[in-house]
Amino acid sequence: MFKKHLMIGACAFVLGAGSMAYISQQAQATAQPRAETYRMLELFGDVLELAERQYVTEVDEKKLIEAALEGMLASLDPHSGYLAPDNFDDMQETTKGEYGGLGLEITSEDGVVKIIAPMDGTPADKAGLLPGDYITAVNGQSVLGLPVSEAVKSMRGKPGEKVTLSIAREKADPFDVTLVREVIKQKVVSSRMEGDYGYVRLSTFNEKATDEVTAAIRGLQEKNPKMKGLVFDLRRNPGGLLDQAVGVSDIFLDGGEVVSQRGRDAKDIERYNARSGDMLDGLPLVVLVDNGSASAAEIVAGALQDRKRAELVGLTTFGKGSVQTVIPLRGGSDGAVKLTTARYYTPAGRSIQKTGIEPDLEVAATREQAELIANKAFQFSEASLRNSLDAEEGKSRREAHAPAEAPPATFDEKKDFQLARAIDVLKNGSVMATPKLPKPAPKMAGIVEKVAPQPKK
Repeated sequence: MFKKHLMIGACAFVLGAGSMAYISQQAQATAQPRAETYRMLELFGDVLELAERQYVTEVDEKKLIEAALEGMLASLDPHSGYLAPDNFDDMQETTKGEYGGLGLEITSEDGVVKIIAPMDGTPADKAGLLPGDYITAVNGQSVLGLPVSEAVKSMRGKPGEKVTLSIAREKADPFDVTLVREVIKQKVVSSRMEGDYGYVRLSTFNEKATDEVTAAIRGLQEKNPKMKGLVFDLRRNPGGLLDQAVGVSDIFLDGGEVVSQRGRDAKDIERYNARSGDMLDGLPLVVLVDNGSASAAEIVAGALQDRKRAELVGLTTFGKGSVQTVIPLRGGSDGAVKLTTARYYTPAGRSIQKTGIEPDLEVAATREQAELIANKAFQFSEASLRNSLDAEEGKSRREAHAPAEAPPATFDEKKDFQLARAIDVLKNGSVMATPKLPKPAPKMAGIVEKVAPQPKK
């Protein structure tokens, strides 16, 4: 008996010694990167001091440090960054839905400012600026290499003042466009009847989104009690607030999951559910999307598609499947950090980061757009941003291809072809039951086979 106890004790001692050795190794492993971090922070101080002492002119130490913070966070992904106090205030004004400017949602790609989407009814929208356009200069001053926050600041100013943007666009010569700054009172929602079918457009997910969509649908129902279905337009909607995405989805869903977000820890899952009660009471619903539909717009589209509540018509969405948390620093007096903290997943468990959500019926808006989609250079999306967060392993965005449908030659392209097809889906009851149009055959170098030159006669 004594020997048995002794052996158990010996085993315990061996295991304990092994554990202590492991813990010691862990402590050393942790200490080494921490020591390297301290060394690099000291290096940062040395470089800052050198710039202060030896740069050709006096430097603004605060601006240098703010630029370093911005660069550090922007190196993580295109949506993380540092917001200086003024920029933090601007962001808060934007989410409230009223501010001065041009009406652009932008990002940065390799130091170049790129348009995600112009907002409906704003100077940028009226000037015909498009998703994927590059802004290279503002009033003749280059914005190449500027943080997004600085580029935004250069475009904002007093209402009534003119601003000239230099634009680079795929397959077009560079051009300048002059806009007049306005107080941007975002027209978040517009609505009307299209025959027997309602149409509601949501341009962004600010603090008013859920209330305004609800009011628009209620107005259509009161004036048209025999409404047969609804088209919900999320094209060129760059997203916005997560709680508003959940609220808008809730309008159409009778309970159940809308979206989940998952952080670094696999156990760190937060789920968002709809309440009971579908405002349309099961009325047929089609959602319009395109490559300008991003973030919160994709949450709504993904939830309604996965839950079989709506079918999607249009183009594959942008593919921004990450969640940013804005963390004020010292109550906002030192600005804030915008940090990517989670990925979001649709009710079916899909992460659409980089890949986007593919529509049930793919429809190009114009014949020209159909040709551009066949050209890989056109594929402006989250996947085209150099530093974007990786997609789930094994997943990738669909490559360049001829879209399933585009306006036939007989269609008046002044009209909205994607909307017309959405209404066709409502009339026929489903995408499957809707007669399909002949697939377009765009004359693009990447699609059409090269024809060998014929010998001269």
